[in-house]
Amino acid sequence: MERIDTDICVIGAGSGGLSVAAGAVQMGARVVLIEAGEMGGDCLNAGCVPSKALIAAAKAAQAQRSGGAFGVTPVEPKVDFAAAKDHVAAVIAQIAPVDSQERFEGLGVRVIRAFARFTSPREVEAGDYIIRARRFVIATGSRPFVPPIQGADVVPYFTNETIFAARDKPGHLIVIGGGPIGMEMAQAHRRLGADVTVIEGAKALGREDPEMAAVVLDVLRAEGITILEGQPVVRLSGTVGAVEVLLGDGVLVKGSHLLMAVGRKVSLDGMNLEAAGVAYTGKGVTVGENLRSSNRRVYAVGDAAGGLQFTHVAGYHAGIVVRQAVLGLPAKATMRAMPRATFTDPELAQVGLTEAEARAAHGVALTVVRAEFHHNDRAIAERKDKGLIKVMIVKGRPVGASIVGPQAGELIALWALAISARLKMSAIAGMVAPYPTLGEVSKRVAGAYFSPKLFDSAALKALVRFVQRFVP
Repeated sequence: MERIDTDICVIGAGSGGLSVAAGAVQMGARVVLIEAGEMGGDCLNAGCVPSKALIAAAKAAQAQRSGGAFGVTPVEPKVDFAAAKDHVAAVIAQIAPVDSQERFEGLGVRVIRAFARFTSPREVEAGDYIIRARRFVIATGSRPFVPPIQGADVVPYFTNETIFAARDKPGHLIVIGGGPIGMEMAQAHRRLGADVTVIEGAKALGREDPEMAAVVLDVLRAEGITILEGQPVVRLSGTVGAVEVLLGDGVLVKGSHLLMAVGRKVSLDGMNLEAAGVAYTGKGVTVGENLRSSNRRVYAVGDAAGGLQFTHVAGYHAGIVVRQAVLGLPAKATMRAMPRATFTDPELAQVGLTEAEARAAHGVALTVVRAEFHHNDRAIAERKDKGLIKVMIVKGRPVGASIVGPQAGELIALWALAISARLKMSAIAGMVAPYPTLGEVSKRVAGAYFSPKLFDSAALKALVRFVQRFVP
């Protein structure tokens, strides 16, 4: 066994781990990066990147069906499903060099491709190496969770880790799970020509503002997706090409293929965290706001830290850890202004508190303002005017924003900045947005906050009358 002494040992080469490794080594720290699977982690290989590439292919297909309003004769597209998957693979291949072993070794990182397990509070074993480090960063991510449904051990199914490699179009895809992953994949496959049924035991998109989620669900149903809510899955049966899902109310759903999209489980198995004195639960490593574990030498980032499971959260966590472990400066993570987006069409995005959360937290101090996309000239011009923005405001500052509509994932960034920087609504109202853009909807909603104060004010109207009569 070869022994390596280093400053920082990063376990996991996904978004969070790569960001820590790149930042630390370029600042002069000695870094060892350990990865048992593919460089780039879930996001590059089986998550964000391939899903958005498939969604882009699906949008291209849908555009051919929806040209009537523009004077373009709608046609049913001829979809080459295998070629769509080639597009997905090509997108991954184009991005992969940024996350590659070669690039990180070029930066000066020692990369070890093996599984890591702790042998003591300061050492891990990985392949033929024992690594002793001043600091460790657990960035092992998560994997698909498969619930203990009867028949799940024998009935074939996809997860996000396997569905992007499938080159034959499903005749009828059954999706178990009505969260963001399930809904994105449902719409993409429907637009690429498959029949799709989504089964959700509670409410589809149930984490989101119900008013916003309803806009998305109405569109998905209009496109031909069957969405069954409020019924648990009791049993699975069948084989490839003929699967059956029995629901709690006795309904039997038949399809050709099955996708499990019911959530994710943090990947900590076999790491022997007990030997390191690192406390953890089924949700992840137990960390404080500084992302330090019960072993002060060990940090956790991203999904492994047990919080929100988004790539941008892992990247944010990486910056918090680099500040402490590399520069020796204090830093704490806060989720107050952490945005999220579901990339259906229309998109759905959220930052800060939803309306229900804000009402529970702030009561009568809360003001909620809204603006509809059907008042936005750019949205009207592009025939994408379904949706709205809703902003929750306390004492003149936004505490949450919900958007459903075209490019909601892009538009939410402004509100993430506003909440993070504690900007007042006057800053948004005073912003000049180019015309005609979707960004004007944010300025309109800020105007909706001030309009009652301006146009319903007796004192203001008296002032205006005075100025018009007496001021030369």
